[in-house]
Amino acid sequence: MGYDVHQLVPNRELWMGGIKLEHELGLLGHSDADVLIHAICDAILGAANMRDIGYHFPDTSAETEGMDSKIILKKTIELITTKGYHLVNIDATICAERPKMNPHIPAMQQCMAQVIGCDVDAISIKATTTEKLGFTGRQEGISAYAVALIEK
Repeated sequence: MGYDVHQLVPNRELWMGGIKLEHELGLLGHSDADVLIHAICDAILGAANMRDIGYHFPDTSAETEGMDSKIILKKTIELITTKGYHLVNIDATICAERPKMNPHIPAMQQCMAQVIGCDVDAISIKATTTEKLGFTGRQEGISAYAVALIEK
């Protein structure tokens, strides 16, 4: 299982599931702050007992500053293959009030499937709001949850 959250701020791009979304706010982070890919990477690494993305891609490293999260995803898949694992499927949920994520889900699935080298049907993405409650409801941030199934 993986979880990630980033703060919404002005003057940043909004990347989600490897694609850029048009929005007046973007996510603050050391890399491109793609919460969906970060949660997915944590789920994949956790399933292989390989710690988390902060361990492999630290936010204190100049090498990872501004990094495209698709690179992190590709390297995460490469890491689990060193232990003989391959991805079976992913189930993920994005929690955001705005922008609406549902219209972008097929593009996210296609993008990540291409990076991972798997069938689009292996990547389930859902989106929800928090009904205007909490930091998500106040549009202060976006979070994502993911579960990954891997196989040796």
